[in-house]
Amino acid sequence: MSQERIKTLLQQLQQELAKTTTVDAETLAQVKQLDSDIDQWIEDAEDVNSPIMEDAIALEARFAANHPVAERLIREVIDTLARIGI
Repeated sequence: MSQERIKTLLQQLQQELAKTTTVDAETLAQVKQLDSDIDQWIEDAEDVNSPIMEDAIALEARFAANHPVAERLIREVIDTLARIGI
């Protein structure tokens, strides 16, 4: 359930970012990389020292001022990751 929720939230985040023109290419690349890293972590479920949480927190900080919806979505991702032990 939590893994499905994370995937849904990441899809919503990417959809939200696709609607705005104020997100730079580097941030979009970071979101896609985070999505890929989470998918890999879910598949492997081995790397407990993964930088996923740090990457998600960094994205949350980037969104804080200019993208409140994206910030809320990434915060939900962070909370869900924390609940499943990342």
